Amino acid sequence: MAERPKRRKHKDNPYTLEFIEEKNSYRVSFKDVKGKFRRVDVNKEIYQAFDRFELDDLSELNEFDNHIEHSEVYENNLNERAMDKPLGVDEIVETMLINEELKKAINQLSEVQKRRIKMYYFEDMTLEDIARVEKTSHQAISKSIIKALAELRKILKK
Repeated sequence: MAERPKRRKHKDNPYTLEFIEEKNSYRVSFKDVKGKFRRVDVNKEIYQAFDRFELDDLSELNEFDNHIEHSEVYENNLNERAMDKPLGVDEIVETMLINEELKKAINQLSEVQKRRIKMYYFEDMTLEDIARVEKTSHQAISKSIIKALAELRKILKK
């Protein structure tokens, strides 16, 4: 009997294929519905059809193993995996309160510091961009923003 490569099979595939070189014959072995082991000689075309089925089945098994998620996916799992997780109501309220406190604190800064903080943090301008607009050096802008941040820390600690 010719050695066939050992293949992994789907659990629902009860067939075993054999090629007998001495007789140049093909055989399919399986258990019938009563559990009795059967061997049936088949022609080459049927043998090749079973062989093709096994290869297709193996391909599907590999596809499943490599590309399909194997864990249970429920709504709570999806939320845990989300990159931008939805905020809860308490988190939204807390963020709003913090933003309101920050706005009040920024309004207590000098007009120059307030303007520079807004350009740097809220308008995403670089120190060089702000310096160009205000016709000063980026070092002066940097020092001004550092002092404004220190002032904001003091105000927010109260």
